[in-house]
Amino acid sequence: MNRLLALLLIPLFGSCAGYHMGGIKPKSLEGVKTISVSMFDNSTLHPRAEAIATSAVADAISKDGTYRIARSGDADAILEGRVVTVDYGALRGTRYDTLRPEELSNTVILSWVLKDAKDPTRVLASGYSEGNSQLFVAANLQTARNNALPEAFERAGEDLAAKLSDGY
Repeated sequence: MNRLLALLLIPLFGSCAGYHMGGIKPKSLEGVKTISVSMFDNSTLHPRAEAIATSAVADAISKDGTYRIARSGDADAILEGRVVTVDYGALRGTRYDTLRPEELSNTVILSWVLKDAKDPTRVLASGYSEGNSQLFVAANLQTARNNALPEAFERAGEDLAAKLSDGY
């Protein structure tokens, strides 16, 4: 009877072997629990892109839950970033005029560096993150572009948060 009970319990205990609760951080970020997100720099001519990018990245890190957002004095690491490009490309042209776009894609690229808060010369992680969105061309193209930009930055922020929490 004891053997039968042991045979039934072995698969039960072995089924959860290797699983962990929460994200598995990269080795270089094991000691990091809090991150301070500095205001991003803007290398583009798009106004307010740095504010939108900073907000989107902080939201994505907060939603991911692997790290907490903190002030620079209380953080274990400091995230610095730069808006590298904001590009638009035609996805679909109008039926009678193929040179006039009807739908556009919006691509943003962020460059970022995560530094140790105690030793800012020590780089913990760095990379590029990309986000995309799509928009329909309306009567006011500038407004349509401005409305689609936060979604692209949100996706770039989610990409950045995934790279920090999962390592890829």
